[in-house]
Amino acid sequence: MKRSPIRVDAVLVQAMIAGALSFAHLHDLAAAAGQSGWKAWAYPVSVDLLLVAAWHRLRTLRAAGASARSAWTWFTVALAASLGANVATAGLLDLGDVPDWLRILVAGWPALAFLGGTLLVHTPAPTAVPPIADTNTAEPAPVKAVIERDGTTSLEPEPVPAPGLPAVKPEPTPAPDPAPAASAVAVPPALISHARKLADDHQARTGSPIDADTLRARLGVPPVMADAIAAQIA
Repeated sequence: MKRSPIRVDAVLVQAMIAGALSFAHLHDLAAAAGQSGWKAWAYPVSVDLLLVAAWHRLRTLRAAGASARSAWTWFTVALAASLGANVATAGLLDLGDVPDWLRILVAGWPALAFLGGTLLVHTPAPTAVPPIADTNTAEPAPVKAVIERDGTTSLEPEPVPAPGLPAVKPEPTPAPDPAPAASAVAVPPALISHARKLADDHQARTGSPIDADTLRARLGVPPVMADAIAAQIA
């Protein structure tokens, strides 16, 4: 059996019913406020169109990352007019004796709606400004590796000569001084004695001789001195 291509959208049906009811309430209120004939039917069209235009403008401004304060203002005005008409016709207002202030609001709505629609339509849309490419970007300066005295390596930029001047060859960096031999480091006898006690204790607990790194961590001495102490108590 071939299915029909027409599908009923429940959300669309609900929107049409709600729109028809709101349209009728706005018409009844405009007619009660003294607007007869085609003018009473034009009021709900004006309110709904302003509401849709403000919502469309609001989405456009938010997508562009611009301020949407004016769109929010007119959307609130149109929503208040639609909601106010629906509430007023719910029995809270005697449509046979409409107060003067409501007649003034209904009579002044066309001018207000025309102003809001004009501002929403003719306000220029924000455009994203493309970033300007920097054509004067300098090339990264060459770097060289420098060996510090503690054995670490760091990078330093090489000097770039000015245009028209001869390049100056940098002086060679002197090699770091060799680390002093462990046997040349003077170690106090009391520190040697304390280190022997730590080594004996480590040997008794672990069954293996203490290494220089463990000895350095236990004594809190530099690596060179720890190597010298380990060499003397071995």
